[in-house]
Amino acid sequence: MIIQTKYHGEVTIKEEQIINFSNGIPGFLDQKQFVILPLSEESPFLVLQSLKNAALGFIVSSPFLFFNQYEFDLDETVVDILEVEDANDVEVMVILTMESSIEKTTANLRAPIIVNRKNMKAKQVILHDSAYHTKHLLEVASSC
Repeated sequence: MIIQTKYHGEVTIKEEQIINFSNGIPGFLDQKQFVILPLSEESPFLVLQSLKNAALGFIVSSPFLFFNQYEFDLDETVVDILEVEDANDVEVMVILTMESSIEKTTANLRAPIIVNRKNMKAKQVILHDSAYHTKHLLEVASSC
């Protein structure tokens, strides 16, 4: 399948690469299908690209690359919605707000994206009782 993307123009993807957000993403509830593409070959950053809207591509990354102590408990309801059977099937990503320099780039640790790689179901989860915020500066020295 050929899709139009925000950062890469026209790209060919496979059906099994499609990630399904049954309720969309907060603020983009009509956007239910995405694909993850590398931002560039050497980059730790990825693009969460909407299949429906070529102009909608979020820069994401594994939070664990930048925040060694990042942890949270996944609500049992989310585990059920995503049909998670094995924790090893779960991938966690966070949306980044890219700035002019990497030192000013922030990560939304309050609302991680959880993907069950086994069935490609996903959900952005809001961590309500958490010390995490929507704009944490990347801890660049320890990871890059």
